[in-house]
Amino acid sequence: MPCCCAAHRVVSAARSLFAMSCAVNGAASQLKYHAHRSIFARIRAPTEKTMFSHVMVGVNDLEASKKFYDAVLGTLAIAPGVANKNRYFYRSKTGSFGITTPIDGESACHGNGSTIGFKAESPEQADAWHAAGIANGGTTCEDPPGFRDGAVGKLYLAYLRDPDGNKLCVLHRPAA
Repeated sequence: MPCCCAAHRVVSAARSLFAMSCAVNGAASQLKYHAHRSIFARIRAPTEKTMFSHVMVGVNDLEASKKFYDAVLGTLAIAPGVANKNRYFYRSKTGSFGITTPIDGESACHGNGSTIGFKAESPEQADAWHAAGIANGGTTCEDPPGFRDGAVGKLYLAYLRDPDGNKLCVLHRPAA
């Protein structure tokens, strides 16, 4: 099943526009399209730069969600959440992930079509992430954890919904 996150939609749209341009401009442009595929590969798999400073999701029960995220992110070697008013933050070298009760006082709800992806160093780490999530109030979704072949090559994926229904994924990208 293709990913539905905003970054992948942007890359997909850019590819589609480039391919349409190539079709309109003929075979010579097709060669340019194929030559530029490596650019899209770098967009999909950044190695040196990060895109986000932080990602925040709304939750209804802050302490139950902290227990869930402490467990799943702990399997990825992320320290327990640090309190900041009605929020907890999980920090790494490349950014922060936060949970918060909504500031407007309304109930938190998950985004339909949204997925937040985390990086795993191995399939075993991804499996531990998934198991920790299930054991701490999460529910499994999508296919069971495992390898999938796609446009970007072979990936190991596992999906969960947190206690508030936010869709999460952990991804391991094996060496080529």
